[in-house]
Amino acid sequence: MRKFFTLSLAAATLAGAGAAYAQAGQAPERAPLTRAAVEQRSAERFARMDANGDGVLDQADREARQKAMFARLDADKNGTISFEEFSAVREHRQGRRAERSGHGARDGSVTRAEFTTAALARFDRTDADNDGTLGPDERPARPMMHRDRGARDAR
Repeated sequence: MRKFFTLSLAAATLAGAGAAYAQAGQAPERAPLTRAAVEQRSAERFARMDANGDGVLDQADREARQKAMFARLDADKNGTISFEEFSAVREHRQGRRAERSGHGARDGSVTRAEFTTAALARFDRTDADNDGTLGPDERPARPMMHRDRGARDAR
């Protein structure tokens, strides 16, 4: 289990780095991603995940993160999470996401036209040569952990 968790962490770190690199190709304002930057980011992420600071990610760290998450959700500190508390956190996240994207608050509904417009805008941003087709060089790489899920589940 420990080996699987460590390998999963390494795969997630590499997938994140690969996704960041793929996105850097689509967004020219981003700086190139260096090996040193990946090493630094993975060290920072590991430190955040290592709740007890013992240099090992294990069940104790997972439980500590889960307890901290529960404490953040349990606004009235009564030991239970009500639907209202759960919804408040969700709404707060949506508000922050809307602020970052510059779209402002939304009512939560999406029309078919809005959905299609957003999908086509993503397609158009990715279609670098504007030929109406996404070739292999234009499609972002998918993280390995998703492609290999079937093989992992078969074990």
